[in-house]
Amino acid sequence: MSTVLLVRHGRTAANARGVLAGRTAGVGLDEVGRQQAARTAERLAAVTLTAVVSSPLQRCRQTARLIVERQAGYPATPIDRGLTEADYGDWQGRPISELTRESMWSVVQNRPSTAVFPGGESMTEMQARALAAIRRYDEAFGPDAVWAAVTHSDIIKSVLADAQGMHLDQFQRIAVAPASVSIVRYDERGPELIASSTDAGELLPLIAGAR
Repeated sequence: MSTVLLVRHGRTAANARGVLAGRTAGVGLDEVGRQQAARTAERLAAVTLTAVVSSPLQRCRQTARLIVERQAGYPATPIDRGLTEADYGDWQGRPISELTRESMWSVVQNRPSTAVFPGGESMTEMQARALAAIRRYDEAFGPDAVWAAVTHSDIIKSVLADAQGMHLDQFQRIAVAPASVSIVRYDERGPELIASSTDAGELLPLIAGAR
């Protein structure tokens, strides 16, 4: 199977304000986020990417575009709803400081496998669709491919938890910084976590060292 570079989008104004943007339309990168994404694109420029697959949300498409612009070749650029942000339902657009006072906040933090966002999806549904998308592209691109998935924090955390054999209830232990790159290699023996939430350093040696 192939190697996937899980890239979180750069910072947005909603991130800076502590607002749960979710799937709100028109949430793009702020100036800090554009700088973060440009640095990540520079790190990835040395890696020949088969494809740059993006969540359909604006902040991810902007990050993906910067990555593609630094590629020497012309990688495929699919948009995939399987990689879109969690459907936070009624929580979408609300300040996190308010959400921490909700009774369900503790469930999301401590027992996310049982969490269903009011008016939205469950976290197990979110993880299932994300993993299905990742594995579908891994199969399609083949064993020697290296590709990027530009997506969101909770999506990446759920994929990294699976790669480490962690239950979803433990995925809040994983931190994923804006515009960071995590690396997972898939083969017939299953997933191997190569790197988690890196925001500096060369990536080629990490990829070359994958089993």
